[in-house]
Amino acid sequence: MSNYLISIVGPTAIGKTRLSIALARHFDTEIISADSRQFFKEMQIGTAAPTADELEAAPHHFIHHKSITDSYNVGAFEKEAMASLEQLFKNHDTVIMVGGSGLYVDAVTKGLDEFPKVDPEIRNSLNAKLKAEGLEALQLQLKNADPKSYATMAVDNPQRVIRALEVCISSGTPYSDFLTSENKQRSFKTISIGLTAERVKIYERIEARVDLMMAAGLLDEVETLLPQKHLNALQTVGYKELFNYLEGEWDLEFAISEIKKNSRRFAKRQLTWFKRDASTLWFDYETPQHQIIDAIESEIF
Repeated sequence: MSNYLISIVGPTAIGKTRLSIALARHFDTEIISADSRQFFKEMQIGTAAPTADELEAAPHHFIHHKSITDSYNVGAFEKEAMASLEQLFKNHDTVIMVGGSGLYVDAVTKGLDEFPKVDPEIRNSLNAKLKAEGLEALQLQLKNADPKSYATMAVDNPQRVIRALEVCISSGTPYSDFLTSENKQRSFKTISIGLTAERVKIYERIEARVDLMMAAGLLDEVETLLPQKHLNALQTVGYKELFNYLEGEWDLEFAISEIKKNSRRFAKRQLTWFKRDASTLWFDYETPQHQIIDAIESEIF
C-alpha cells in the first residue's frame, strides 16, 4: 500500500490548521477538511475556518463548499471525501486530512457503522419533544439511555442527539454499542497525528480564540444569520449563544462567557473521542514541526 492519509486531530484551537499547511507544503500535497462546521460558506468567523492566506498556502477541499440551507450529513461527506481522495491519490502519494469532528474523521478513516432502521414516528416524536421541551430534555434522556454517547458526541447538536436517541429507542440498545463494527477496507493507510496540551493551556487558547473572533466581527456575522437560526447548521457553539443575546435573552458579556464555556466542553469531548484510537501519535502543540514530520516519515519509509 503506497498511499497515505495523514489525519490531524485534536481539540479546537490547538493549532491543527497551521500543522496541516506545513505538512501539505512539505509533502507537496493537498488538504481535506473534516470539520463539519467549516463546510458552510455563511459561517466563517465563528468556525475558525482557514483564512484567505492559509487557503492560498495549500490547496484545500471541503471548505465553504455548502450552504447552511443545504441538506448535508456525515454519510454524504463520506461518499464525497472518498471520491475526492481517489482523485487526489492519482497525483499524490500522501494527502492531509484535518478536522476536529470525530465522527467525520472516522467516516473517512474507518467507514460508517451500520445502524438499525428507525421508525419515522420515533423521529417525529423526538422532534416534537425538542420543540416543546428544548434540547436539554433530550440531552438528559440521552444521558440516561446511553452515558457513553452523551460523554463523547456533540450534544449541543440536536440532530446528533436525536439520531442517537432514535437508535436507542428503536433497538433497545445504546447507540454507542453500534460503534464497534470492523473498519471498512480502505485503499490507503492512515497515519493519525494528534495535537494536545495541558488542559489549562487548551482552555486558555480557546478563550483567546473567542476574543479574537469577537474582535473580527463574529457578532455581525451571527446577526446576518438570525433569520435562519432554526437551521441545523447554526445549532452550534458561537452562534446559538449570540442568537440569545440578539433576541434579548442574555447580555453580551454572559453570551461570550457561554461561548467560552461551551467551547471548553466541546474540546473535552473531542479529546475523549480521539483518545479512543490507540494508534494515534500524540504531540504537544509546541512540538517543532520537523519532529512531527520525522515521525510521519518513519511510518512511511
